[in-house]
Amino acid sequence: MSSDGFTTCLWFDGQAEEAAAHYVSIFKNSRIGRVTHYGEGMPQPAGSVLTVEFVANGQKFIALNGGPQFKFSEAISFQILCEDQDEIDYYWNSLTEGGEGGQCGWLKDRFGVSWQIEPTALLDMISDPDPQKSARVYAAMMPMGKLDLAALRKAYAGE
Repeated sequence: MSSDGFTTCLWFDGQAEEAAAHYVSIFKNSRIGRVTHYGEGMPQPAGSVLTVEFVANGQKFIALNGGPQFKFSEAISFQILCEDQDEIDYYWNSLTEGGEGGQCGWLKDRFGVSWQIEPTALLDMISDPDPQKSARVYAAMMPMGKLDLAALRKAYAGE
């Protein structure tokens, strides 16, 4: 049995190379790995890209050009925990380019993959034992698209 962890497989309809290159351009500690191609008699044209292995922020992925049968949904998302507003802004802006912002720090990138861009402090604020503090943070967060860390901290402090 292999102890190399696991690899997340993302199903695309002809966009595997573009998606892998996009994610590698955004995240540190990233690289493109092996690229495989369809052969004769396979479901896609021979020579077209079948898979692209890549690492994004140290996490292993494989992008599969499987066809139009399956689409991404919000049922699966990737959470990016950010230390400060600059990091939140960077990931939000990079991943919404060609995509769309959602509510409470969620977004869909241009490939339809869902992401949550959250400050690391958010979980502590929302899970505070003081129910008034956590309720204020939750109420402040709900109408936000991209999360505003300063506004969340003000809500937490009761300002």
